[in-house]
Amino acid sequence: MKKNLNLRSMAAQAVEQVVEQGQSLSNVLPPLQQKVSDKDKALLQELCFGVLRTLPQLDWLINKLMSRPMTGKQRTVHYLIMIGFYQLLHTRIPPHAALAETVEGAVAIKKPQLKGLINGVLRQFQRQQEPLMAEFAAAESRYLHPEWLLKRLQKAYPQQWKAIVEANNQRPPMWLRVNRLHHSRDAWLKLLADAGQQGFTHEDYPDAVRLESPVPVHILPGFEEGWVTVQDASAQGCMTFLQPQNGEQILDLCAAPGGKTTHILEVAPEAQVLAVDVDEKRLSRVYDNLKRLGLKAQVKQGDGRYPAQWCDEQRFDRILLDAPCSATGVIRRHPDIKWLRRDRDISELVQLQAEILDAIWPHLKPGGTLVYATCSVLPDENSQQISAFLARTSDARLVDTGTPEAPGQQNLPGAEDGDGFYYAKLIKQ
Repeated sequence: MKKNLNLRSMAAQAVEQVVEQGQSLSNVLPPLQQKVSDKDKALLQELCFGVLRTLPQLDWLINKLMSRPMTGKQRTVHYLIMIGFYQLLHTRIPPHAALAETVEGAVAIKKPQLKGLINGVLRQFQRQQEPLMAEFAAAESRYLHPEWLLKRLQKAYPQQWKAIVEANNQRPPMWLRVNRLHHSRDAWLKLLADAGQQGFTHEDYPDAVRLESPVPVHILPGFEEGWVTVQDASAQGCMTFLQPQNGEQILDLCAAPGGKTTHILEVAPEAQVLAVDVDEKRLSRVYDNLKRLGLKAQVKQGDGRYPAQWCDEQRFDRILLDAPCSATGVIRRHPDIKWLRRDRDISELVQLQAEILDAIWPHLKPGGTLVYATCSVLPDENSQQISAFLARTSDARLVDTGTPEAPGQQNLPGAEDGDGFYYAKLIKQ
């Protein structure tokens, strides 16, 4: 690592950009990771993800241990102290190293005069850690979620909300999708075992493998050759309902980064697939995924609300609509979602989803299948959205996923299961 780079100060600045400026961690982190060694990349990610996962706890500690908040140009120091707390509480980094590196971070952000303050606060925490953590266990913010989201989860899942919150606060499992064009899942599992790794299957999704613990992709058997892809089990569930067939015209709408586009082609390599996404920049990931797996699809930039602009009058045998959503089912993978989303966003997303559903339905052939999917756990975006669509769309029929009274299948995040995900399968009569 270059001399003038301090990992703790980099993490503090990244977290500050997310919390104060509303930037997504997936935009902020990669350019920073390019500046450091591979070994440090993982630690930088762990510090950023970990602090965003446990933010209310770290905030609470700062309020307990400091008489007044750090504001203005000193705000980065607030996040640097959080980085210190996180290391002491949640990592195996030796406390003396965590302290020394965090205090040194003040120099990297040109606040050397505050080294004494940072050192003092962190040492005070070490002395009072036990009583402080006992007190936090009863604090309102102990669930580590914003209040608006807790209220929605409690209302939607009176029995299960605590389990959902707990799953959201864990590190996510690493799920893979075995490329059936190369190997059966069991054959690839044997290759994995030969490489000294253990994998577990999923009872519902035939291509899914969960690793015992996450590993860098380059050590997975055949990753570069396209034998396997990193994809959560629940996202793979879309194929169970879409059931793509060779020779069909299939639309993958809101397709970036292309995990589902490539899965369609692994299941039905002779299908004609059109992958569309509104975000030009994210479409580069679709091309990358197709290239690595040696697959071919037509890729276009386009807005789901205005299909005539990118497919004229074309109609499709199957449509996968992975709708833009709150992403409340994938918080454990993207803990910044808790701090980037606002309660008011939900109604705007519901409106957008309805507009896309209504716009794309005429482009489904009679007898065709549309799978509506989200990585959300909120009923407004899921069962309520589909209820409303069925009520206003006379030729739409729900199949294989729930009942007209409770439409769709809702997966909730689980430690040894996939992410929170929703599917509704609709047939055009």
